[in-house]
Amino acid sequence: MEQQLFALLGVSAVGMSAIVTILHRQRAARGSAAESPFAVSTEGETRCSKCGMGNLWTERCIGCGRRLGA
Repeated sequence: MEQQLFALLGVSAVGMSAIVTILHRQRAARGSAAESPFAVSTEGETRCSKCGMGNLWTERCIGCGRRLGA
């Protein structure tokens, strides 16, 4: 009975360490990827590709004057 308990504890410890290793690698891979400085949702805004300013309805950027969508 005690041998089975120790075997079960050993197997669960190996499994837990494998899970921690996998999660650590995933976080490291996610952190090294190039990330955009903007939020995922811009709520209908058009971001200027030059300065990053959010523009709601204008044809030109209100920050730098560049034509949007070009």
